[in-house]
Amino acid sequence: MGIKTTAAPAIPLDTLSKTKNDLGKPWKFDDETGLHVTRSCVWSPPGCHPVGCGVKFYVDDEGTLVKVEGDENHPVTQGRLCMRCIALKDYVYNPARIIHPMKRDRKYRGQDDKWERISIDEALDIIEEEYWKAVKKYGHESVLVYTGTGRNGGVTSGSNLAALVFNTPNYCYTQSGYACYLPRMAASVYVSGIAYTEVDYAGTLEGRYDDPAYAVPEVIMLWGKDPLPSNPDGLFGHSVIDMMKRGSKLITVDPRVNWISTKADYHLRLRPGTDTALGMAMADTIIKEDLYDHEFVENYCYGFEEFAERCATMPAEKAAEICGVPAEDIRGAARLYANAKQATVSWGLAIDQKTNGMQNGQIVVALTAITGNIDRPGGQLVAGAGTVVTGGENSDEGMSALMRVDDDELHMKMIGMKEYPGYCGFCNNSHADLTLRALQTDEPYHLSFAMIMNSNFGANSTAQPKEWIEASAKCLDFAFALDCVMTPSIQAVADVFIPLATTAESKTVVSVNYGATPVYRGFQNPAIKVGECMGDAEFAAVMGRRLWPEKFDKLNIHSTEDFLRYVWLGKEDFDELAPTVINQYDHEYFKYKKGKMRPDGELGFNTPSGRIELWCSAYAQFGDDPLPYYEEPIYSPYSDDPRMTDEYKKDYPFVLTTGARTYCFFHSENRHVPVLREINPDPLVEVNPKTAQRLGIIDGQWCRVYNMFGSCYLKAKVSPIVDENTIHAQHGWWFPEADPSAPDLFDTLKCQINNLIPGFHTGKIGFGAPFKSIVCNIEPTDKDFDTDMQAIQEKFRSVK
Repeated sequence: MGIKTTAAPAIPLDTLSKTKNDLGKPWKFDDETGLHVTRSCVWSPPGCHPVGCGVKFYVDDEGTLVKVEGDENHPVTQGRLCMRCIALKDYVYNPARIIHPMKRDRKYRGQDDKWERISIDEALDIIEEEYWKAVKKYGHESVLVYTGTGRNGGVTSGSNLAALVFNTPNYCYTQSGYACYLPRMAASVYVSGIAYTEVDYAGTLEGRYDDPAYAVPEVIMLWGKDPLPSNPDGLFGHSVIDMMKRGSKLITVDPRVNWISTKADYHLRLRPGTDTALGMAMADTIIKEDLYDHEFVENYCYGFEEFAERCATMPAEKAAEICGVPAEDIRGAARLYANAKQATVSWGLAIDQKTNGMQNGQIVVALTAITGNIDRPGGQLVAGAGTVVTGGENSDEGMSALMRVDDDELHMKMIGMKEYPGYCGFCNNSHADLTLRALQTDEPYHLSFAMIMNSNFGANSTAQPKEWIEASAKCLDFAFALDCVMTPSIQAVADVFIPLATTAESKTVVSVNYGATPVYRGFQNPAIKVGECMGDAEFAAVMGRRLWPEKFDKLNIHSTEDFLRYVWLGKEDFDELAPTVINQYDHEYFKYKKGKMRPDGELGFNTPSGRIELWCSAYAQFGDDPLPYYEEPIYSPYSDDPRMTDEYKKDYPFVLTTGARTYCFFHSENRHVPVLREINPDPLVEVNPKTAQRLGIIDGQWCRVYNMFGSCYLKAKVSPIVDENTIHAQHGWWFPEADPSAPDLFDTLKCQINNLIPGFHTGKIGFGAPFKSIVCNIEPTDKDFDTDMQAIQEKFRSVK
């Protein structure tokens, strides 16, 4: 797939005309006040999803970042920025930020006052020495890389650090069932051979929405995704608003009422965790009413008859009883979507976060297929052969998004490969639940050395966070971290701290949707230098050369730019591309009709059958039902699973859904930034007014949320945006102003909603976990706790 290396024109925000809005400025220039401006395409930190927003960094003569503005020449974001990017100056120069390396003795883990400043060379020497000590004693498999959503482009450094730099198969996103994006991606690959499909918002086209090759979707279905607060998974949220202005109608699938659902023709406000039943009923309606695309189904779908029979077991009336959505609304939404000339689905985190998530993903892909909306203008945007849009040098087609070690025997030692080959073999990640078990038991082997990158696992993503913190601190012989601030996880576990450069200080490549869909790639151009901070791509290049000098010489990796070339750019040079700031990918539609979806050049899709597999052979291969099916959450008010006893049903009458996105924060980041904390100062739990009145809960009151697995304390937001049976909680909370040392660890476990989420409750293939579909109860707290939390807040306000 080719790349346009000229900046694309943008469309003014206040008009739908074809007027170009070209800055007429190079990538670096001085403004009228004498400030030095660098244009860049950024991701994180300060914590954003892989959209690659266009920014302008304004720097004075002393090299200080003065302000950040949106770059109106970015073809998609067009000058619009989230508040996290606007507050970047407060992030960069925050007193909580660590800008020099530190170390402490392993015996002082958890003690904040035992850190001492060291040089960057000493820090790297310690890491190198401890690495070889672990490898010689326990083997390369004893090395663990904790990772999260990603700092600089997601896969730019995460899996590459594990495989290329540390030569370990145990690259681990610590969330149970890796229930964030991965189940959707796996379902998409297994069913269709496509890495990921997303709303076509004309991001690849120079003319954007007015380009003659484009058609605005008549219908956009937002399934388990609220795109405005978080720009999730690479979808620029405000592009949905752009398309609404051009006539797109909305269907939203969400148990909560949010701003965008109030603009929808259909808001399917289902009971959390029941999405698969809803999808099957929609498919059943489309098939029974003959609204499907016969030509596409006949030529490009496999197993349609069996699929239709399975969906017929879930008519709209049955799904209505399960989901709590009127049958006529289910049918009406299905008709609206299927009758549209072009329609598109943006699917979100709610699909991943249930044990039935792979089936949910399967049904979403099936809906886009049977209506013929795959790879058409205004439908589902997809990549062609090669799966991931990259130009790396380590394979003929460009690298896989998730690199693996070269040694096959070592690769097969990955934790979980034996139990969950469909999970581990797909994503080259060790299985999170089994990695926790290995830390606790030394089975299948001892984990000795660890890097914590892009991950605040104790405060954010893990189920059973207390167990993760305790096992990591006890088991690991050595651990180091790369981050901007001291987090609870690093405080509990790490022995060396490498200060991480922010997005204004480091070079990297940003690719939308982690490279899984062909929209654009951007170049992050540093404008300032702070302390001894390193970008993670820079760290990968430096540490890789220390550990493997001959290999890195052979790969011609001598610098950050070389590392980015090897991983992303192929024969292209970063410094030559940096002035372009952003490149849109060349794109064409209906690639499956041209032999461009399969490596062998044949028509169709890159699956064993060459078609979209509504009867999925990969699911069958890994021991799951090849057809979609609905499975009630284990812990739900209606479960007949013996683990959900009658006593539990009585004691925990509400359904808990977690992970509420906010405009201020990205997962556990930004809690130390005053302007953002002022907007969202407390961890909130949403409670319906009728429920609150019945339980004696007052808006703004601290409450205890609890179930059979654990409890936490959150502040009540009494609002009808959730129904009487649903409790909705924010995640990722910790308090930089609280006691940093163990056992408090910034009070993260006190307000950690994941205390209520069990591990080892995944689907059959290993994906999914009940973060958004588990029972709970809620009660107001006593005055003493309320006073304690108020004291913490006052401390933050006094030092900010």
